[in-house]
Amino acid sequence: MTLPFGTPTYRVSELCEEVREFLGEAFASLWVAGEVQRVRRSQRGHLYFELIEKGDGDAVDGKLDTVLWRRDHGRVRKILAASGQEIAEGQQIRCRGDLDFYPAGGRLQFVVREVDPIFTLGLLEQRRRETLAALSAQGLVERNGRLPVPALPMRIGLVTSQESAAYHDFLSSLRRSGYGFQVLFAHASVQGVSAAGEIVSALSSLAREGDRSGPLDGVALIRGGGSRSDLAVFDSRPVAEAVALAPFPVWTGLGHQIDRSITDTVAHTELTTPTKVAEHLIERVAGAETSLASLRAALRSAATAPVTSSRQELRALERAVRMGAQQRLSASRDGLDRQARALGRASHGLLRTATAGCDLLADRMASAPRRTLRRQAAQPETLMRGLLAVVRGRLQAAQASLDGLQRLCRELSPQRTLERGFTVTRTAAGALVRRAADLTPGERMTTQTAAGSVTSRVETP
Repeated sequence: MTLPFGTPTYRVSELCEEVREFLGEAFASLWVAGEVQRVRRSQRGHLYFELIEKGDGDAVDGKLDTVLWRRDHGRVRKILAASGQEIAEGQQIRCRGDLDFYPAGGRLQFVVREVDPIFTLGLLEQRRRETLAALSAQGLVERNGRLPVPALPMRIGLVTSQESAAYHDFLSSLRRSGYGFQVLFAHASVQGVSAAGEIVSALSSLAREGDRSGPLDGVALIRGGGSRSDLAVFDSRPVAEAVALAPFPVWTGLGHQIDRSITDTVAHTELTTPTKVAEHLIERVAGAETSLASLRAALRSAATAPVTSSRQELRALERAVRMGAQQRLSASRDGLDRQARALGRASHGLLRTATAGCDLLADRMASAPRRTLRRQAAQPETLMRGLLAVVRGRLQAAQASLDGLQRLCRELSPQRTLERGFTVTRTAAGALVRRAADLTPGERMTTQTAAGSVTSRVETP
């Protein structure tokens, strides 16, 4: 277009097209490195984002609108996925493309053709090493691992994204165990630019809650896995420091299968998945329950063993005492029977002797009158009656003597002696007790009465 006075003037579209051609020739197929921000996927499959460079204080020193067209997006995504990466906010990438100017929008943008996966992995590894070195210098790598875990970790904190699969898997596993776990939940995004700050804030919130309502037994920091880019937040220094400095043990279950994050390294216990964290807690409680049952059984056995032993000893002693008493009683009874038989024989002998004497006397008395009568047959009848009276008197006296001897034999029998209240007392060895000096205090003795025997113990002789 040419205006009056011969001054050349561009139409907007013409200038934009020349700018586009110039940029396309001057900045064709170049590599650019920067941090990914504001990722947005269109319905047509294109990927739009910004590449920025930060200066001091996270101020943005440069920004470049970037696009990855659908035809290139699928190929780049597969290449990154092979190393566990994807284009995500906060990630540093190195990409090759063309600088393009979009005339209809008056916008300069960088068209990405490929992304270098090694660049991002190298930066991540470099940052990991730097972060680990800094944590080690501060003595934080093993700090959380040295915190004691209670035998029954029942009061648990939980940090993850609310209503996520990890959230439900963890709580469902605890509920199915049947144990009464108390879970204090603190929401935090587990990926993205805000994830690090939210995780640090959630751990701080649980620490304050522990100060208010009682200390927590530990905290589960979990997520449901993802790419290396998704897990990059757990390699960040703020999250690692927050875990290392936590006043409670931290169990991690980040869903990874191969890679180990820095957060896993500084945590108290590293587990692979949220479900594994729940199972770890359940197994610990179950182990404590088993130990308690074993201890209870051991205490019961230790408490009842002396009683059982004493009861057995008492029963054995009772049997020994019973057998000894029976033996002594049997011996006393045998001795008493022998004495009774001896007394019976003696009394029968005396009775036979007395009876024989009486019979002889009677014979003599009977023959004496006859002889006298024969000698004095001539005496008067009065003398005969007097003689008969004398004979009767002597016979009555002899009969009375015989009756007395019979009564004496009956009275002298052992059984009659016991019935009159007399007793026979023997020592534990079976010896007769004739005087108090034969006994000693504490000694057992057996007393035979007419109706049975009695065992007693000597208090004083």
